[in-house]
Amino acid sequence: MIEEQGKVLSIEPDAVWVETIRQSTCGNCQARAGCGQALLQKLGSGARFGFIRVLCDQTLQVGDEVIIGLPEDAVLKASALMYALPLIMLFVFALLADVSGLTEVLVILAATGGLGVGFFTVAWWTKRERGNPAYQARVICRLPSSSAELVTVNGSL
Repeated sequence: MIEEQGKVLSIEPDAVWVETIRQSTCGNCQARAGCGQALLQKLGSGARFGFIRVLCDQTLQVGDEVIIGLPEDAVLKASALMYALPLIMLFVFALLADVSGLTEVLVILAATGGLGVGFFTVAWWTKRERGNPAYQARVICRLPSSSAELVTVNGSL
C-alpha cells in the first residue's frame, strides 16, 4: 500500500476530498543535476499542495488528519498499461508491416498507427475503469488530533 498523510477538506457520500503536501525527493536523487523535475522544483513551479478525492467508509469531519492509501498492484497495472501497451502496439504494427513487405514509409506509418491504437486502448480502458474502487485511493485511518494525544499522554484534560 502506498500511503500519504493529508487533511480532509470536504465530505461527500462515501468519499472525502483530501489535501496532501507534495514532497520532493530531489535532494536524495543522484540524477538531480540533469533532471527537469529538480529544475522545476528549484524554480517553484507546480503546486505545493495536491487535492484528491478518496473513498471513505469512516465518519470524518472537515479538518481531520488522515492517512490515505493506494494499492501497489493498482499502480503497477496502470503504469504498465499506460507505458507498455502503446509501445508494444507500435512494435507489433511495425513488425507486421515489415513482414508484409511494405515500404519503409508505410512501416513507419503503420508503427505510428499502432502507437495511436495503443493510446486509444489506454483511453478506453481508463474510461471503463474510472469507477473501479480497486484503482482509487481510500482512507486507511484517521490520525488522532493533538487534544486526543494530550488526553492519552497526560491522562486528563
